[in-house]
Amino acid sequence: MHTEVLEVLEAAGAVEASISEAGEAVVGIRPGAAGWEPVAWARRPDLLPAGLEGEATESAGGVLLVGPADARNAAALRRALPWLAPRLVGSAASVGTGDRLGIATPGHVTAFRANPGLVPVLAQQSARELSRTGRTFGDVVDAATFGALAAGWRDGFGADADHLKTIADIDGGIAAGCTMFTADPIELVPNLAADAPVAAIDEAFGVIPWSGLEDDHAAFAARYPARLDLDTGPLELPAAAIRAAAARFAPAVVHVVAMYRHLLGTVGRGGFDFEVAVDEILHRTTPVDHVYLATELRRLGVDWIGFAPRFVGRFEKGIDFLGDSAELAADVGVHAAIARAMGGYKISVHSGSDKFSVYDGIARATRGAVHLKTSGTSYLVALGTIAATEPALMARIWRVALREYSTARASYHVSAVLSEVPGADGLTPADLAALLTRSNTREILHVTYGAVLHGETHAGAAADAGLGADFRTAIWRHRDRYWTELAGHIGRHLDPFSRLAAGAAEEANS
Repeated sequence: MHTEVLEVLEAAGAVEASISEAGEAVVGIRPGAAGWEPVAWARRPDLLPAGLEGEATESAGGVLLVGPADARNAAALRRALPWLAPRLVGSAASVGTGDRLGIATPGHVTAFRANPGLVPVLAQQSARELSRTGRTFGDVVDAATFGALAAGWRDGFGADADHLKTIADIDGGIAAGCTMFTADPIELVPNLAADAPVAAIDEAFGVIPWSGLEDDHAAFAARYPARLDLDTGPLELPAAAIRAAAARFAPAVVHVVAMYRHLLGTVGRGGFDFEVAVDEILHRTTPVDHVYLATELRRLGVDWIGFAPRFVGRFEKGIDFLGDSAELAADVGVHAAIARAMGGYKISVHSGSDKFSVYDGIARATRGAVHLKTSGTSYLVALGTIAATEPALMARIWRVALREYSTARASYHVSAVLSEVPGADGLTPADLAALLTRSNTREILHVTYGAVLHGETHAGAAADAGLGADFRTAIWRHRDRYWTELAGHIGRHLDPFSRLAAGAAEEANS
């Protein structure tokens, strides 16, 4: 790349790390007043990347184009620079970093650079989060595209359409270019524990949709051995426990298979990563449950890269693990051994944000065959930046969070109690900053993002008009501080898994 061309884009304000050759053009991205602005230069207009739109002016004997960070320009950049297009993750150790605001990617990239050996899933959002923020899967992928370009990240990233419940959800992810699809069939799992009364198990077993499973009772009964030999020792498979697993999960299997086959017919084999998540069911996923699910999904042709069980203990949002860490490590270890025995897929840890006390144990228990999902913690870091720089805005956010928590918590695992947190009036800047350091208040802030960002409010909405726009404007104004704080925070999540990956690589090379 000629020095004079670099100087043209740098003079236009392009971030140095973003400047890249694209055919006979050079492209980059610059921070504008309200967000990113792609820039490109070429000697003639017809040499600019196809589809890139914006205002063109003469510059340095060629044409300089500056455009908006919109869907068309994101797609044009992905065509011009293939490393910006989401890719498959496969069996590699990986971490998803959700971004509710759409500007977190540079901070995430800094964390991954400092913690090598992990594949980043920079575009990750659940259908539930999209409904609350007013975004689409396309918005999420585009935000990661612009952020990866700004950070100069050329090592690839995945895009996860997370916690999908319907075929329509899947189609939205496909249209956006997502490469990973996480099926979440928990509404089809009855409120039954594995050790529920026999009568309750019998009732659920009696309505199993055998035709949907392409199965019958006799074939099912003959399919399972008395035990499964794992590399950690034998796992007993009592007939009653297998029966209970089928009673609990058979309808979910039917739904997951339908979702997988839709992807297979639309995207094609080898064109997507598929994950199954039951982490938000009400009762623990036992090892026998896992064996049942893996057996039936494999029998029906599902090829999956990851499984998210409901572990022992409590994985609440935005706070550390609640429970016995040794018991959790043992539970994760058994699930990981089953995964190795039944296909070699990863164990996926959802609601993985801020579980600092158990990451080392999870990394060891999975032997690095793991996918960690974080999401709301990047939003909480943004709130910390706002609390430190614009406390009046943080006070408005806290007022909305208090009002909306009772409604917002309904679809999340949280236990914060409103009577145990400070009210909205009279808080000092120090008080506001402290909201991010306490479990109760972190959980309240974590789950009320929809009301803050998208006006998903109930009572008193008029007083909070424009809060989401004010939040985004403020965090963009303080973006460098935000990215620095975010890189450190996400880095704490990545470090145990990166160290394990580095150790494995060193052992393999020795």
